Amino acid sequence: MAQHNRFSEAPLPLFDTDEVVISPAIPEAKLPSYIADHRKRLRARFLEGGPEAMPDYELLELLLFRAIPRRDVKPLARCLLDKFNDFNGVISASPERLQEVPGVGAAVICELKIVAASARRLARSRILQRPIVSSWDALLDYCHTAMAHRDTEQFRVLFLDRKNTLIADEEQASGTVDHVPVYPREVVKRALQLNASALILVHNHPSGDPSPSPEDIAMTEQIERAAEALGLALHDHLIIGKSTELSFRAQGLL
Repeated sequence: MAQHNRFSEAPLPLFDTDEVVISPAIPEAKLPSYIADHRKRLRARFLEGGPEAMPDYELLELLLFRAIPRRDVKPLARCLLDKFNDFNGVISASPERLQEVPGVGAAVICELKIVAASARRLARSRILQRPIVSSWDALLDYCHTAMAHRDTEQFRVLFLDRKNTLIADEEQASGTVDHVPVYPREVVKRALQLNASALILVHNHPSGDPSPSPEDIAMTEQIERAAEALGLALHDHLIIGKSTELSFRAQGLL
């Protein structure tokens, strides 16, 4: 209980800076100098050297400063990293799992989810409306950003036009930790609605191992047959693991 109180959050700040947010628990005049000095040093180091100059726990501290403006957030940053392994794991964790950590409430979750959403949108902007062939590495980065740290399986379809330019990226289904229901008819139906000419299938394995299961292979074959019947090409099926991915095309499965 003492740990929870130590990390308890102030209301969400209206402004970006600590200076305009005064916690009723610790008046601004009594804010310990070591906290203020530590935050100034971290911000200066980030501005001078960028994120590469900081370990995960310090980068996480910078985020937590905004949600908890009048507390030492280093212990909370350590707790989050102990539970979710790394920075990406923390910002990608579900709100339900984040709330399991004492001291994490709505303000912390909001800040983390804003960063996660920003990362996905930035990665997505690098591939949308661009030829896949020339942006394949960016496509893999996007898939890892969006899916690698999910606790449950998600199935996405990337729809391409005749020039292999990505015109849409849509979630088709989500499921449990080891299963996601996929309906080949719905996949090809959506492709026709979008006037797509080709598809790339993507799903994640929460276990971290991207090796395809017999069900993955069978489902891919079903979608390939349905696509061919309607003149659509299935370019690849990517399975996203924690730190790597598997390509059906590269493995000779397509």
